[in-house]
Amino acid sequence: MSVVTSSERCMSGAYDVYSRHCPARLVLDRLADKWALLVIGRLRGGTLRFNQLRREVDGVSQKVLSQTLKKLERDGLIGRSVIATVPVTVEYSLTGLGNTLAETIEHLSRWAESNMPGILAAQQSYDQRSGLTDVP
Repeated sequence: MSVVTSSERCMSGAYDVYSRHCPARLVLDRLADKWALLVIGRLRGGTLRFNQLRREVDGVSQKVLSQTLKKLERDGLIGRSVIATVPVTVEYSLTGLGNTLAETIEHLSRWAESNMPGILAAQQSYDQRSGLTDVP
């Protein structure tokens, strides 16, 4: 009986994110980007124009937002609509695939927000034990 490696399984169509050659890792890499998560989270509320989205995702630069939107569109998570106005209006919305991910992101966001006191306390305790003083 031969053993099928995770790389071979991935290449055969059964994706295994623990295999270094698995394309699903690229998706995880995209989702590890805070801007992608925040954009998807904001679009969960409905269609937004570029500048609306930029205002809603506080701290993102125009360049980074543009790059993030292109990547998410390429992955099929968001749709882009161009409306012939003067100036041209561009709107972004979640696709069906993006909506399936947005719910998971919402849970992750709520988890992070509700657990911040415990995380901050753990960081402070660790820093004190380690003798760290100027940690961001």
